[in-house]
Amino acid sequence: MTDRTSIENWVERYRVAWESNAPDDIRSLFTPDAEYRTGPSDAPWRGHDEIVAKWLEAADQPGDTTYESRVIAVDGDLGVVQLRVDYREGRLYDNLWLVELEPDGRARSFTEWYMRRPESE
Repeated sequence: MTDRTSIENWVERYRVAWESNAPDDIRSLFTPDAEYRTGPSDAPWRGHDEIVAKWLEAADQPGDTTYESRVIAVDGDLGVVQLRVDYREGRLYDNLWLVELEPDGRARSFTEWYMRRPESE
């Protein structure tokens, strides 16, 4: 069973991978057969090879973002995380992540929702 600490640790490791874009950091987050969805209705990226390749195609550069996150719910092996992501050049996003963890702390399923905030006037 997943707990709040397991999800928080996974989010911290995700941030390391986000900043490094190192394939081994990315792989370490997911089971070999994991599914990664960039939106709730999007076709998933499946398995390490596709997850790493697609991640790197859309990679942010180290230092491009800051973020705040908090685990808002845990139910069984599912964690729900709320994030605010601030891009250095001014874009701001609100995110929700659904993360299903295996007992070893790797995700077998990850789905994100993100919404860009309107520009400040």
